[in-house]
Amino acid sequence: MQRTYAGIGAVVMLLAVALGAFGAHMLKAKIGETAIGTYETGVHYQMIHGIAILLTAFFAGQWGESGRLRWAGRLFLLGVILFSGSLYGLAALHWTWLGPVTPLGGVSFIAGWLLLALEAWSKKA
Repeated sequence: MQRTYAGIGAVVMLLAVALGAFGAHMLKAKIGETAIGTYETGVHYQMIHGIAILLTAFFAGQWGESGRLRWAGRLFLLGVILFSGSLYGLAALHWTWLGPVTPLGGVSFIAGWLLLALEAWSKKA
C-alpha cells in the first residue's frame, strides 16, 4: 500500500505541475481571467491532495496499513478526479454540465481527511 500510494501521489503532483504550467502558458490568454481562476483552483486543490496521498503513504509506513488509510487515499484521488477534473472541464472546455460534479469531489476530500483523522486518533499501538 505504501509504495502504491506514494507512486499515485507522485503522479498526481506531476500532473498538477504540468497542468499548472499549461494553464499559465497556454490557456490564460485563451480562456480569460475568470476561467483561469477556476482552472487555477483545480490545480491548487490537486496539489494539496497529491500531498495528502503522499501523506497517506507515509502514515501507512509509520502506523501500518489499514482500511481507513486505504480509503482515505482512494477518496483523495477520487476528489482530485471529480473536483479538479470538473473545474478543468468547466474552465477550459466550457462543459457546464460538470458543475454538479464539483461538490462531489469536495465531499470526497472531506471524507478522506476525516478517515485520516480517525486513523490518527485510533487506539492502535
